[in-house]
Amino acid sequence: MSKIDSVAIEARRTNPLRPAAASLIGTAIEWYDYFIYGLAAATVLGPLFFPEISSTAGTMAAFATFSVGFIARPLGGIVMGHFGDRVGRKSMLVTSLVVMGVSTTCIGLLPTYESIGVWAPILLVALRFIQGFGVGGEWSGAVLMAVEHAPVSRKSLFGSFPQMGVPAGLILANLVYLAVSGAVDDEAFTDWAWRVPFLASAVLVIVGLVMRLTIEESPAFDQVISNQEQQRLPIASVLNNHWRSVVLVAGAFIGINAVAYVFMVYLLNYSTKILEVDRNHMLAFSMIASILWLVATPCASILSDRYGNRRVLVVGSLLLCVSAITLFPLVNSTSHALIIGAMTFVALGMGAVYGPMAALFSSMFPASLRYSGTSLGYQVGSVLGGGIAPTVASGVYAIWGSSVPITVYLAAVTILSLVCLSIMMRPSRPTW
Repeated sequence: MSKIDSVAIEARRTNPLRPAAASLIGTAIEWYDYFIYGLAAATVLGPLFFPEISSTAGTMAAFATFSVGFIARPLGGIVMGHFGDRVGRKSMLVTSLVVMGVSTTCIGLLPTYESIGVWAPILLVALRFIQGFGVGGEWSGAVLMAVEHAPVSRKSLFGSFPQMGVPAGLILANLVYLAVSGAVDDEAFTDWAWRVPFLASAVLVIVGLVMRLTIEESPAFDQVISNQEQQRLPIASVLNNHWRSVVLVAGAFIGINAVAYVFMVYLLNYSTKILEVDRNHMLAFSMIASILWLVATPCASILSDRYGNRRVLVVGSLLLCVSAITLFPLVNSTSHALIIGAMTFVALGMGAVYGPMAALFSSMFPASLRYSGTSLGYQVGSVLGGGIAPTVASGVYAIWGSSVPITVYLAAVTILSLVCLSIMMRPSRPTW
């Protein structure tokens, strides 16, 4: 690479805030789409699309369609990771946003079982699969655009911007869902109003596209192009040479992802259907906790840049484990104060772990394979974590009639992730 090329690429690093902000906004919109489906699965999709089975089985079926999106995520990660490592990060970010927006809007237009019979759940599953494919390529692209533009001393901080998109998307989804469900009665909500949050995605996607189309390509990818380091099949190189890193990334992510989806999706169904807590109250509690999650994410990342990721992630992982163990016992009290306390405790643990993870995961792979490697590890972890967590939680409660097995499950996966993080982390900061 020539001296002129090096200077041009280095100049791209002078304003890392713009790609980080674009990653945050676009990721928030995509996760809004994803969480709207989760909220609907917890409240209305069961009776609307699976009315021929019992209420409990219908809820499990709705959560099973939620899990279908996770099955598609590794496929989306592999396909978009391939082109992200060969063509560029930016183009894949635009593609993932369009795919998510179109599929979410179509769910809002989908006829129910009453109108078209068995085709309704079939089409719902198909659209959910497309949603999963789109979000499968989103995380790595957004993280890499933020991290690869950032100075070495601020990798964790700027890597936390797309991480903040997750709680930001959840807050936005809860706000919209709360506004719509509060504006109409239960009958109207089940009849037609549940579609409004899905249809709103079309407007949000336009905003995200405007942001993403105006950012520069990643300097690290420009350097890969200049050095002609692209791999013909990046995923093959990852599996041949970096499979241990993929396994560790997946294992490290399982715990927080399982806790997050039990917290974001299953807890709403559990508290409203089993404990009979008011739905709008739970949506409000979730929003409050998500705000804390949003704030804790960059704070933990700042500490990670200053003191190293090992200390922050070990402490955060222990906090996440303890908060997950106490979640259901406190929620079972049905005391509003204890429910809010339990949810905010979990949110604090998630923020402490989720923020610094992005830069750590990205540092595990060379730039020429980084999109494919991080995508595969992250999405495999998401399938084994959040992808099955709501279904597992619903199933074990149906069998045992108790939340204790759910608590045991959350403790096990968070301990597993702590072990994986301990193996992959070095006392010093990651090298780039």
